[in-house]
Amino acid sequence: MIIERTNNEIIFRLPNNVNIDDLQDLTDLFEYKEITKNSLATQQDVDILVKSIKKGRWAKTKQQLD
Repeated sequence: MIIERTNNEIIFRLPNNVNIDDLQDLTDLFEYKEITKNSLATQQDVDILVKSIKKGRWAKTKQQLD
């Protein structure tokens, strides 16, 4: 593996036998870090949002089943 830094990017060079799914997971992590780097949300904020979404989703699913 080779990691190279240029003026405006970092380049990872890996052998072509590296598992592509592992690379996608790593890419997703980097993307998440980039998207959330300026976020002021706390874990409690996220938990409240997730709870609200799940509650709404269950109500919608229940309505469709009835």
